[in-house]
Amino acid sequence: MELKNKKVLVTGAEGFIGSHLTERLVELGAQVTALAQYNSFNHWGWIDTFDKNIRDNIIVVTGDIREYDGMKKIIKGQEIVFHLAALIAIPYSYVSPMAYVKTNVEGTVNILEACREFGIEKFIHTSTSETYGTAKYVPIDENHPLQGQSPYSASKIAADKMVESYYRSYNLPVVTLRPFNTYGPRQSARAVIPTIIAQILSGVKEIKLGSLSPTRDFTYVKDTVEAFVKVAEADNTIGEVINAGSNYEISIGDLTKKIINLMGIDVKVICDEQRIRPEKSEVNRLWADNTKIKKLTGWEPKYPLYDGLMETISWMKENYRYYKNDIYNI
Repeated sequence: MELKNKKVLVTGAEGFIGSHLTERLVELGAQVTALAQYNSFNHWGWIDTFDKNIRDNIIVVTGDIREYDGMKKIIKGQEIVFHLAALIAIPYSYVSPMAYVKTNVEGTVNILEACREFGIEKFIHTSTSETYGTAKYVPIDENHPLQGQSPYSASKIAADKMVESYYRSYNLPVVTLRPFNTYGPRQSARAVIPTIIAQILSGVKEIKLGSLSPTRDFTYVKDTVEAFVKVAEADNTIGEVINAGSNYEISIGDLTKKIINLMGIDVKVICDEQRIRPEKSEVNRLWADNTKIKKLTGWEPKYPLYDGLMETISWMKENYRYYKNDIYNI
């Protein structure tokens, strides 16, 4: 499937990955409608920072995926839907688990039902590596058991299964992309890489982090965006769940040392109790097997961790004003 001239909707377009994907789809010649969450200030998140050439080539609409009537109006006439809108902060899911059910599960069903009603050509759903929980074996392939180790991950498992059910029950052309830990410009400080960089940029002598022993598989945002594009374009991805990860594992502690060295600043790392997950909720190991996406689409990550970190550090130096470093963002 060629994306050029296709009528494409991106939910969560104002967010971290969604904004990068929106820009990439415009570059590919798609007719993009960008859905941002409604707010009375008419803020469009990262869309507000787009280059004019990109901004003039998208249609921005506001709404709430929890409201079915609104989603029907927005999805009518679209051909492809990239569904990225979600509540994603794990710490806040401990505070308000029902909000994650209403947004991530019920919101996804609203999108699915509207796509079914209007005969969407392809629905690309965003999952997360958190659905796997702590690895039972590595690298983690798509057959790995799913484990709800936080209300967030449980809500995403439920959303993934609703997507699967619409494929099996109604033959809706869906694909579920399961990115591992994406990082890069525009990511909020609730994520580990920007919180490390932001604290260093603030000039503190001690940076506060949670547990340093868990490992993660980090993927630069431009690579994740290309994974979305590739699974959308490929005809053999319908009905599939597909990992997008670098196939490279690093501990949070080693990652922190790497960033400190790259920035050339001498700081001490201390453990902040409020940043530590409940013991049985911590995901101790994530390491992606990306064999399937390579085989189905030819996608491969192009950004080594060094290159991605350098681009992220450079961007954050120029855009530090967006970060409230004195507040722990759950």
